[in-house]
Amino acid sequence: MTINKKKIGLAVLVIIVVIQFFRIDKENPAIETKKDFIAATNPPINVSKILKTACYDCHSHETTYPWYSNVAPVSWWVKNHINDGRKHFNFSLWTDYDAKKRAHKLEEFYEEVEEGEMPLNSYTWVHAGARLSSDDKNLLINWVKSLDDFKEEAH
Repeated sequence: MTINKKKIGLAVLVIIVVIQFFRIDKENPAIETKKDFIAATNPPINVSKILKTACYDCHSHETTYPWYSNVAPVSWWVKNHINDGRKHFNFSLWTDYDAKKRAHKLEEFYEEVEEGEMPLNSYTWVHAGARLSSDDKNLLINWVKSLDDFKEEAH
């Protein structure tokens, strides 16, 4: 029994077209500025810029969805990363965390940055501006370690 390559190609094309109808929800939750990490911690402008460029797309309610988030199945993968990022650390809900959780989140934050785990390579491949230089990493790490919430955990 021979499989017709044209039939396989047509089936693949039909599947690709059909999955485009399964769209992701790209609506960001409402933002309460007073709860936001940057509003609450008032970082220097250069730190704030790095956070917005390298972190906020996946770790806040301020996600800017790129063009490729309109193409399934890539869109599903993007949305999964955003949901996962928000679950682990959501800058938009910073003041909702209790003091112990904030300290823990800051510790995770600096460790992930220090180890080069964040931002994800899959994100920086297409968002070159999110790549952190050694200076950027040191700036973020030192600033995070200077925060009162971080210092509370150290004691």
